[in-house]
Amino acid sequence: MEDELQWIQEVLSGNKQAYTHIINKYKNQLYATIVRMTKNPQDAQDLVQEAFIKVYHQLGKYEGKGSFSSWLYRVAINNCMDEFRKQRYKMKQVEISEGNILNPNHPEVIFLKKEKNRQLERLIGTLPEDERMIILLRYVNELSYGEISELVELPLSNVRNKLHRAKKKMRDTVKREGGYFHELSNGR
Repeated sequence: MEDELQWIQEVLSGNKQAYTHIINKYKNQLYATIVRMTKNPQDAQDLVQEAFIKVYHQLGKYEGKGSFSSWLYRVAINNCMDEFRKQRYKMKQVEISEGNILNPNHPEVIFLKKEKNRQLERLIGTLPEDERMIILLRYVNELSYGEISELVELPLSNVRNKLHRAKKKMRDTVKREGGYFHELSNGR
């Protein structure tokens, strides 16, 4: 957090190069979240770039209340939601590339992991936007309930309820359709 505050001060003082530190620290996490929201790698790249441009122009508005990462995610996710509203965004499925799979020497392992990832992406993709975002923030970005509450500007109880409902919907889908996620269907 101290590094971020220093980088922010440098940027605000005119050192535009210091912003590259912020970009490098958050670009992969932000991309991972946005690609799961959009289901389209190219759109996600564009939205991440737009988000970083927006964050750069709004950097002076960061007051130091709460973590910088939560503030950055809020700006980026709000930007995505604005785009969704503008374009009535249609979700597209994205294939999990083999580059993301571990153990490339074992074809069976590759196949099983790809299939599991594909099914999980599909399950998450069936959720409404608000629930999908909370699932991704919690389990992909590993944010706390408090950070998610701050980020999506909802009371903590609403975040917990939406997370519970999203997991229940996913469990119900697994029970109904079957698949790899037996632990979901058992309520874990």
